[in-house]
Amino acid sequence: MIVAPHPDDETLGAGGYILKQKRLGNQVFVLNMTHMKVDYGYSAERIRMRDVEIQKMITAYSLDGFYNLNLKPAGLDTYPASEIIQKISQIIEKIKPSIIVLPYRFDVHSDHRVTFDLCYSCTKTFRYPYIKKILMMEVLSETEYAINGFQPNYFVDISDFIEKKIEILKIYKSEIKKHPFPRSEDAVKAMSLLRGLMAGGVYAEAFFLVKYIE
Repeated sequence: MIVAPHPDDETLGAGGYILKQKRLGNQVFVLNMTHMKVDYGYSAERIRMRDVEIQKMITAYSLDGFYNLNLKPAGLDTYPASEIIQKISQIIEKIKPSIIVLPYRFDVHSDHRVTFDLCYSCTKTFRYPYIKKILMMEVLSETEYAINGFQPNYFVDISDFIEKKIEILKIYKSEIKKHPFPRSEDAVKAMSLLRGLMAGGVYAEAFFLVKYIE
């Protein structure tokens, strides 16, 4: 189960990982925390475009499930924590994932930090014993600005999936721009190449292993 604060975070942080897990025959679910609404100041056309992007992403990955809490972007810290935790817990109980991928705890975006804190509280072993592995992913445009620098200790070779990851990333037309914008094809490939170098491969995604129960 990949938890994305916003649509596109799942691909930026773990797109190759998702594709690799699907090739291995594993089920993959995405929980998206925020979404555009007219009440949040977005136009109906912009919302329609985002809905189309999300559906294309779901199809491209052949996801086994997609959940959307539809909370306000850049506003997760304005909700009562207990209210959101209950919703997250219900989804986790339904999926019963063995692996959960969360945003980095110290990302510069408050939505990312809040998402980690809320979701991590739903990983206690005595309540969710089926969760065996917890990873934090890096999301370009947020993680590289963290004061507590991201130091990965878990790498996934995505050499076979880098082109497909870029193809899916381009679905989010309003979010992807040209270099030197961090959410660009060049930046994603460069980061994947660097992580591949660190892992002794070509292209890789990097994570921080929070917990692993064998």
